[in-house]
Amino acid sequence: MLLKNIPMKKIVLGLSLLIFVGACSDDFVDVQPPYAINSETFFEAPEDYDNALIGAYDLLQATYANTILAEIASGDVNAGGESPTDVIGWQQVDRMIHTPINDNLRDLWNFNFAGVQRASFIIQNEDNIDFEGKAQIIAEARFLRAYFNFELSKWFGPIPIKPDGQFELGEEVSIPRASIDEVYRFIEGDLQIAIENLSVMSVEPGRVNQMTARALLGKLYLYEENFDAAATQLQEVINSGQYHLYGTQGDEDFADLFEFEGENGPESVFEVQYTGVQGAGFDCLQCSEGNVLVGFSGIRGYVGPVFESGFGFGLPRASIYEAFEENDLRRDLSILNIESWAEENGATFNIGNQDPETGHTGYYNRKYLPRMNDNQPDVNLTQPNNYRAIRYADVLLMAAEALVQGSGSDMQAQEYVNQVRERAGLDPVMSSGQALLEDIYRERRLELVGEGHTFFDLVRTGRAADEISGFTAPKNNIFPIPQEEIQFARGNWTQNPGY
Repeated sequence: MLLKNIPMKKIVLGLSLLIFVGACSDDFVDVQPPYAINSETFFEAPEDYDNALIGAYDLLQATYANTILAEIASGDVNAGGESPTDVIGWQQVDRMIHTPINDNLRDLWNFNFAGVQRASFIIQNEDNIDFEGKAQIIAEARFLRAYFNFELSKWFGPIPIKPDGQFELGEEVSIPRASIDEVYRFIEGDLQIAIENLSVMSVEPGRVNQMTARALLGKLYLYEENFDAAATQLQEVINSGQYHLYGTQGDEDFADLFEFEGENGPESVFEVQYTGVQGAGFDCLQCSEGNVLVGFSGIRGYVGPVFESGFGFGLPRASIYEAFEENDLRRDLSILNIESWAEENGATFNIGNQDPETGHTGYYNRKYLPRMNDNQPDVNLTQPNNYRAIRYADVLLMAAEALVQGSGSDMQAQEYVNQVRERAGLDPVMSSGQALLEDIYRERRLELVGEGHTFFDLVRTGRAADEISGFTAPKNNIFPIPQEEIQFARGNWTQNPGY
């Protein structure tokens, strides 16, 4: 079951058999359509579980929405687009003036809960039949449910949880939003079961393994400030020997890390698979098998080598470009200076949004610019670039932070940080204590720019109000529950404070 290259008609078949939160609907739960196959007539053969797992993985592709909006919220990026009103929900988040009526936040809620539902559908039917390999499938479903729930908790704080299966229509008025501690315990439970049953190495490219689950559990503990537990899990990943920083061994070239050559490579702890072989449309962006983030991040009206054009959203600001040292190899591999590039390569481009607060900056997110390829139309929606959800560099830096914040060794933390810096062509850090922690924070910002992590790093470490214009704590630590969901719950859920 190679999830990236599996025939599209099999994916469509697998998805059509699932009952899930409606990604194309505003409702918290969708009414089961009359043609849907339910748990009484499905999960009767091993291939049913395979198809259902494909369906659960498929919703990861919709998490492009998480990444681009997190970048826009980070303070390092302008929303961009054609004008200051292009995708108004993103423009509002850029200014930190978003409200519960925001289509893009609603999409985040719907897409991620759809993933929870698809994974839960498998879990609630795990005892229907026995077959070889079932434990691996259920463990992957547990990981996926944990991943989607963790994303939801990062964005919205307390969320409803249902341990024994899918949400049913009407339960939004009876199931409360669980506290964040309860949500974390639920996620931890899924990950612990996943770790116990997942293969140590991925059975196929794109599928999660035990180390993927340990990395996510370590990240969860970091958010909980359970630093020693975080260090334990993250060091399990490091000490497994399965991963290394791309470009540090053999004939690998660091410059290829975010090119097609670098996909599913030795730095990939968890990678969302995309393909360009099936066209997509704006009426159902979450249905695209391509990486919508990439087309939206592309250079407006671009004509030139290497890249394809796009819509010009998520524009890095000069402040993040200038935060890199001149000799830092990561700067020009992460951020494209379009003026310099155009002059060097004879490329041309257009400028859309010229608002000084949210518009053109002269920089683009090079990691996720659309590369020339033979993808199907609409080309802006079907880019095949994979998303590196958890990289080994991220694991090293999380482990370093956990060691410094907990009872670990500063010397070991330095070693992890300096592995990342050495690849970037930089001298090692020799700091300790709080100074080392500040070095780690800086390295995370520079190493992971454009990947959707900085905003949440700032929030969890209490630095967001100092770094993001318009950010007010604790209000903006989380985002508002979509107004439709509050209304559907009929008073069962209260809105997040300040909204």
